[in-house]
Amino acid sequence: MSAKWLWLILGGFLALTFSGSFVHLITEVWWFDSVGFADILWTRLRWQGAIAILAFASWWLILFINYAIAQRITRERPLRVVQNPQWDPYLPSLIRYVSFGLITLLALTAAINGIEAWQDVLKFLHPVDFGAQDPLYGREMSFYIFQLPLFESLHRAIIEILGWSLALAASIYGVKGEIRPERGWKYFLTGEVKTHFCVLLAGLAAVVALGFWLARYELLYSSTGVVFGAGYTDVNARMQAYGIMGFITIAVGILFLLSLWRSGFLLPLTAISLYVAVFVLVTGVYPWGQQKFVVEPNELQKEAPYIADNIELTRLAYGLDDVQQESFDVKNQLDATTLASNSGTIDNIRLWDYRPLQSTYGSLQTLRPYYKFQDVDIDRYTLDNDYRQVMLSPRELVDDALPAQAQTWVNQHIIYTHGYGLAMSPVNKVTEDGLPELFIKDLPPTSTVDLTIEQPRIYYGEATDRYILTGTDQAEFDYPLGNDNAQYNYTGPGGVPIGSMLRRLAYAYNLGDWQLLLSNSLGENSRIHYHRLIQQRIQQLAPFLSLDSDPYLAIIDGRLQWIVDAYTLSDRYPYSEPLWRSEGIEDVLQGRAMQRIVSSGTNYIRNPVKAVVDAYDGTIKLYIVDTEDPILASFQQSFPTLFDNLESAPPTLQQHFRYPQTLFKIQAQVYRAYHMERPDVFYNQEDLWDFPTQITREESSETLEPYYVIMKLPEGEAEEFMLIVPFTPVQKNNMVAWMTARCDGNNYGKLLTYEFSRQALIYGPRQIDSRIDQDTEISQQLTLWNQEGSEVFRGDLLVIPIEESLLYVEPVYLQARGQNNNSNAIPELKRVIVAYKDTIVMEQTLEDSLTRLFGQLRPTPSVAETTPETSTPPPTPASPTADQQALIQSALEAYTQGQQALQRGDWPAYGAAQTRLGKLLEQLTKAEE
Repeated sequence: MSAKWLWLILGGFLALTFSGSFVHLITEVWWFDSVGFADILWTRLRWQGAIAILAFASWWLILFINYAIAQRITRERPLRVVQNPQWDPYLPSLIRYVSFGLITLLALTAAINGIEAWQDVLKFLHPVDFGAQDPLYGREMSFYIFQLPLFESLHRAIIEILGWSLALAASIYGVKGEIRPERGWKYFLTGEVKTHFCVLLAGLAAVVALGFWLARYELLYSSTGVVFGAGYTDVNARMQAYGIMGFITIAVGILFLLSLWRSGFLLPLTAISLYVAVFVLVTGVYPWGQQKFVVEPNELQKEAPYIADNIELTRLAYGLDDVQQESFDVKNQLDATTLASNSGTIDNIRLWDYRPLQSTYGSLQTLRPYYKFQDVDIDRYTLDNDYRQVMLSPRELVDDALPAQAQTWVNQHIIYTHGYGLAMSPVNKVTEDGLPELFIKDLPPTSTVDLTIEQPRIYYGEATDRYILTGTDQAEFDYPLGNDNAQYNYTGPGGVPIGSMLRRLAYAYNLGDWQLLLSNSLGENSRIHYHRLIQQRIQQLAPFLSLDSDPYLAIIDGRLQWIVDAYTLSDRYPYSEPLWRSEGIEDVLQGRAMQRIVSSGTNYIRNPVKAVVDAYDGTIKLYIVDTEDPILASFQQSFPTLFDNLESAPPTLQQHFRYPQTLFKIQAQVYRAYHMERPDVFYNQEDLWDFPTQITREESSETLEPYYVIMKLPEGEAEEFMLIVPFTPVQKNNMVAWMTARCDGNNYGKLLTYEFSRQALIYGPRQIDSRIDQDTEISQQLTLWNQEGSEVFRGDLLVIPIEESLLYVEPVYLQARGQNNNSNAIPELKRVIVAYKDTIVMEQTLEDSLTRLFGQLRPTPSVAETTPETSTPPPTPASPTADQQALIQSALEAYTQGQQALQRGDWPAYGAAQTRLGKLLEQLTKAEE
């Protein structure tokens, strides 16, 4: 076969190999152009291309120069291989082609690695100060976040390229017979071959010496001491060891060069042997002795300054340096009047847990098998002039749930294209059947409050993982309408035009779906929608942001908008404790985002961006909510058109920004230990906190998650939306503090911690659960339900601070046994348990439980009610006498006993209580007369 045909075959192979990448790149350009961010892609491609070319050229040139030098030195030398007259004429060409192939392959690998390092390069070129310095070297933190990672990457690359140069040269010299072991180890290299090796080894020694200089900075990430970061041994032993090894390595490199004027290879080989011995002694034995005989006998004294550095910088890295610490003196002086004056808090106590509510939504509001409620979100709205906490879930379409015979290409890509509407309910309202009272429901959506949805269609969401086509000659399914279906034709700007045959061919090849090319349904106005998953869509634009795994939907000016919290992360913040080292981190590893953050070694996190995606047309907006984050500021210099200022966000949108639960959970996890600011207390872990546990289903214990509430802070003037979590001492169940993140207005992002007095016992959630289990009346009722083919499970036990008191609320749900994972399960909210002080009650509603504890709640009079309409004051009702008060109390007790007997099914006791109640009411009537 001629060389011409070989080149043609090779060219065809390369064309097929890279054609997929080329076509994919073209379709991505079209996608970026359709969302209005083509400049972002081109900026990225320019930098990736420049880095790839530079990396490829550097590697190829350096490797080729060493190959060429080896070939020149050995040009007169014959090949020392097994003689074969048939192959001898081809061996020189074969060696040349193999060498060129290896050089090109290594250069391509370097180029690919360079493309992946584009973010490090951009951060290196646009450093932004953090306003803090490391305590050991006094360098600005930006050096460690933006510059040191690239220096270390370049250092590794230079070592690799020198190593491959040595290997390539050695291979050439080996096949040419220039490496001669038969001469003895002193003289196996001579002449120009020795010169080549010595120069390369001297260069390698210089680079290794530079590595020891860089390794000094790596001490700031040491995990060998009491805390993360440089400790006493690192500063007083390893730092000096790295300095010594750097000078010794340079000396070895000089010896390599000096050996050029001496015969043999004895001098550098002896130097290498001594180098290894000194390396073991200086970097291993010396630090070990320092730690064993100096630090460990006096550990707290020696390590105290470094513990203080770790505490300070860890709090800075996780945004805990500005936590406002307050004391919370629990007086427990609640009464009906106090509760009435805090009606905004009482009316927003969350009785619905998201898990049973998702099942209930799924059973009552999916309406068709191809609809699905993917998740339940918590938000707040002002509805009918009332600030309400609500739970809502979008009704997304999952075409995989269509009957098997209906899962055709046309149905999945052209007909069933979008979800429709949502279900919304207040957190505290329950129907007589124990079901949620719905504010928004059904298809098309109907609303019982002053909140309307003008565009209910969901083309972009959490379950939209398949591409769809709009603008075809077939109408889309909109929503079921009795025995028929409503139809719709998409009119939004979303999607990429696919009207031309060229574009159809490109997408057919890129997606591997030739139906796109063969379908007769597409026309000149057709559009293809892909990257429809919310996180995937944002990640395409800003891959340097880490996204929360829980997008939440909000109704903004009649449209459905997805809101996603975006984080900037780093694992390079000096002295800051990485999450993976945090004690008990496995208890909070819930959700893909949390696992990804922890596994990446994160020790710095911020939430500077709120990403907003329109559910109908896919429009993407990235709003900056934290202008002080240096990492985002660095990327903002590279992509100035990608982000929008918070001021440009509509006020109706800003009202739905909430503090992310993932970030708060991480901060609370770190704060468990890092609320201790004294090094001696931290060293002894004297005041380590933990998250409380609670009983949920079948007496199983789980960690209490942070939860959103609407409440009034002890020093606050009005109720606000916030995220809170209680703390207990480690391995104890009583509460010691609670932490909150505020979400509204100018207070957004402020963290507060309220600590309880250590002189009094404050019940924790697990202790309340234990007291519930010990209450014979409650436990008997729960046991009775569990034995009647039903299953009882509890929701989150919420601790609600009200003024200077604590109220504990836990809902109780009932569902048919064996339906935990059944989409037809309909959990009912049967009872609400309320605990206050030493009293625990369980009634059918929250209002009944509070009434039983505090009496009838008296509403706070309004201004209109307290202002007389005339000058004549209304008659003042007479206060009840002592006898009347006693009769009222006895009547209330009789009513309560009757209700309890009714719940137990004890009919004789119920009848006796009713008889007693009737007599007491008669006596009360006579007393009033």
